[in-house]
Amino acid sequence: MQIQEGAIVSGKVTGITDFGAFVELEGGKSGMIHISEVSSGYVKDINEILKVNQEVKVKVISVSDTGKISLSIRKAENASAKSIRSQSDKPAGNPRGNDKRNSAPRVWQGQKSEPVKGEKASFEDMMASFKKASDEKMSDLKRADSKRGSVGYSRRGHK
Repeated sequence: MQIQEGAIVSGKVTGITDFGAFVELEGGKSGMIHISEVSSGYVKDINEILKVNQEVKVKVISVSDTGKISLSIRKAENASAKSIRSQSDKPAGNPRGNDKRNSAPRVWQGQKSEPVKGEKASFEDMMASFKKASDEKMSDLKRADSKRGSVGYSRRGHK
């Protein structure tokens, strides 16, 4: 079986190292998944995600001239999620899915004042909350310093 770049194939994890995992593909060939290609998030310990003999679906990132095969679980998941999303976005009567709803640009509608209960806060809301808390802490620290009559501190240890 010829392995082609961009193909999504199944395989079995045969070994795990600190930097990635080795996968045996169909046809007896093997490839490697770098730790950065295991998940879309940060992976501290690959053993928490993959186990030896685990079946995985991977995307072939590249095949070198020497026969080394680079694989990605993350990109295989993204590709399958995109295909599922694109199929569900298309209305039944329009197979190309290019009606007015899908072609309208997404425009930011402004900042919500408070998140509705059970709804996640927007980035702007979280940033405003963080800034407010930070400003309050800084003013408390400055107030405490002024009450103590501190002279200030020098970076080099001189007063």
